[in-house]
Order: sequence, then C-alpha cells, then structure tokens
Amino acid sequence: MDCLFCKIIECKIPAQIVHEDEHAVAIQDIHPQAPVHLLVIPRKHLVALSDASAEDAALLGHLHVIAARLAHERGMESSGFRTVINNGAGAGQSVFHLHVHVLGGRAFHWPPG
Repeated sequence: MDCLFCKIIECKIPAQIVHEDEHAVAIQDIHPQAPVHLLVIPRKHLVALSDASAEDAALLGHLHVIAARLAHERGMESSGFRTVINNGAGAGQSVFHLHVHVLGGRAFHWPPG
C-alpha cells in the first residue's frame, strides 16, 4: 500500500507526532490552515469516513476524544476549535486515509469553504 499516513504510522516517513496510542497517531499538519492544525489518524486504514462500519464506532469516537484532549492541552477550549473530516476529493480530502483535522488559534466562519 502506498499510503502516506500508513508510512507515517509505521515510522517510514518522519512527522511531528504529538500523540500516539494503540489506536491512533496525531501529528502536526505540514500545511497548516490555522495556528494550530493537527491530524488525528487511526492506525486502522480506512480510506474515508464513508468506508467506516458499525464495528468502527468506538474507533471514530476515540479519534474525537483525542482531538478534544489535544485541543484542551493547547488551551483552545475557551477560544474554540474545529474538527473536520473531509470525505472524498470533492470535499477536500487529499490523503485517502481517514483522519480528523483539529484546527484552532483563530476565528472560523460558517459555512466553511
């Protein structure tokens, strides 16, 4: 498999890892779209959210718990933060391994994009 995130998880490509556990790895985005821009990546390779099944429910929840913890550690609870999962190229997904973006440190507007 030629997946960038799988290679990062396997330590074949360097990355700034900010969290690691048995289910997920979180890294700093190399092209940040906000002062804080992290990616929470499951160790299990899922191409996109639409590929997840009921058996992945706990994993998806875990990714969001990690996202909230990382935001808290960076002091973003009071100012706010955003979590995003892009699903498919049309939604902006550029690496086809499910991941949660954690963005903060600036004001965001709605709707995005």
